[in-house]
Amino acid sequence: MGTSGIAPPESDRYRRVAAPLHTVLVLAASGAWAWRGFLNAEHFRSAVNPNRIGMYGRTMLFEWLLFGFVILGVKLNGTPLLAVLGERWNSARAVLRDLGIAISLLVVSIILTSLLGSRLHGGGHDPSVQFLLPHGSSEVAVWMALSLTAGICEETLFRGYLQRQFMALTKNAPLGILLSAAMFGTAHAYQGFVKVIQIGMLGAMYGIFAHWRKSVRPGMIAHTLQDVLGGLFAGSIKH
Repeated sequence: MGTSGIAPPESDRYRRVAAPLHTVLVLAASGAWAWRGFLNAEHFRSAVNPNRIGMYGRTMLFEWLLFGFVILGVKLNGTPLLAVLGERWNSARAVLRDLGIAISLLVVSIILTSLLGSRLHGGGHDPSVQFLLPHGSSEVAVWMALSLTAGICEETLFRGYLQRQFMALTKNAPLGILLSAAMFGTAHAYQGFVKVIQIGMLGAMYGIFAHWRKSVRPGMIAHTLQDVLGGLFAGSIKH
């Protein structure tokens, strides 16, 4: 079934999906990981041959553990998982519809990232993230797994879970979207100030789409594809 055009009752629209203490723990874990990444980033930038596969592996492990903790909190609260993931695909038409939305979101994301990069970084290739990008076939393979992990876990965390929780807290959808986007940008502080702004703005756009579609699935697809293409394209420039 498609998304209903009838607005949900106010109590349903701003209903929290997990206990407040659970959200505090999620924010604490995410913040601690972001701070760790920020502190370690300079070491990786200055390293001659950084262990990127190890870095990718640790990131994937953390994101899947946090994803599991989010799902656990939602279930313990008695909230259906559809509240954070959106309606299931029950037809090929639904899959194609979300795929079309995802491609549109991807195109807009690439354009926005390019425009912001030109304005905020003088149009050059951003050196602050070079240490993250894959070199060689082994790193590319793990990068693609990392991209899929980020697409699923980060969209669930920021757009499916935190955005809903912030909306419930503020009783305001735009403010909930902005707060979640700010957290999303801050979580990537290890990439540098310019990237925090870019990623925060992309997070707001993804949040608007997720709120409109009542699903994070198109965002998961677009997020995964953008990360995959970003790593592969940047790698092709380096080599």
